[in-house]
Amino acid sequence: MSQPQSQVHSTISAPAGAISVSHRDLPLSCPPPDAPVWNQHPRVFLPIEDAPNGEAVCPYCGAHYVLTV
Repeated sequence: MSQPQSQVHSTISAPAGAISVSHRDLPLSCPPPDAPVWNQHPRVFLPIEDAPNGEAVCPYCGAHYVLTV
């Protein structure tokens, strides 16, 4: 069974511990709607597409997201 594209990118280009997201995952919110901990903290939208380095960190849980090509 093949991995979803975003998981493939996370093993190739995202730093260790970072969560890789693609343009099809935008707008980015933390926690993501499909996450098992979707109610861990209030949903916050992270403007990763506007970040010069393509990275965003959740102010609540510290999750590190990286926008992949």
